Amino acid sequence: MGNVVVFANQKGGVGKTTSVCNIGAYLARAGKKVLLVDFDPQGNLTSSVGHDSKQEGIYEVITGGRALGDVTLKTPVENLFLVSSNLHLSGATVELADVEGWETYLKRALDPAKEEYDYILIDCPPSLGILTINGFVASDYVMIPLQCEFFALEGFFNMLFQTVKRIQKGYNKSLKIGGIFFTMYDSRTRLANEVISQVKATFKSHPEILFKTVIPRNIRLSEAPSHGVPVCLYDEGCVGAKSYETLANEVLERVS
Repeated sequence: MGNVVVFANQKGGVGKTTSVCNIGAYLARAGKKVLLVDFDPQGNLTSSVGHDSKQEGIYEVITGGRALGDVTLKTPVENLFLVSSNLHLSGATVELADVEGWETYLKRALDPAKEEYDYILIDCPPSLGILTINGFVASDYVMIPLQCEFFALEGFFNMLFQTVKRIQKGYNKSLKIGGIFFTMYDSRTRLANEVISQVKATFKSHPEILFKTVIPRNIRLSEAPSHGVPVCLYDEGCVGAKSYETLANEVLERVS
């Protein structure tokens, strides 16, 4: 059975979608069959691998209109597949709110695919609403990207401890924290190093929760999505690509 991994952070702009795209690409290049699920109405993951948000996708699956296999798309990377997002998904927060079992819609859609894929990676919106909770309930692990800036820390520990614990208690007892990894690191700034030091101090009794690999600020990482490809196909030799390859190897070691 494959592993389902949700990437979540209630703050936007922390490199969540970039991480899902590139970790997924390197897992696929390592010989794993990987499915990316764009569960964010903005559809940035969809465009990051060369597709647009005008076609049917995960919204049509969770509302019963299509089967997952019917809307699964190929990407430029061998063994890497996508279920896209579209603007209809933004309405799901209203449509599902009063429906019994609303928190399990994504889980029911993805469970059959766990036999087909080694990894299913879910990109959630930057919030703790209905869509993100569906992502938590559907997953075996939650990965948390943390930007190396002060404001990225605000509300972070609340999300990590309280929200995940609520999900574990009420909806998904098997959900595990896969780890926290730092993104957008700039070694020239004192603040970036202070953020890392503060987080390490917080988890000094559980250092294993932190990934060793730190993702740096890198212009090639920012450029790749506009070309519709992961960074491994855009500039494999850049420092951002090498960092995500190393991080993906850490994911392989932790989640297998």
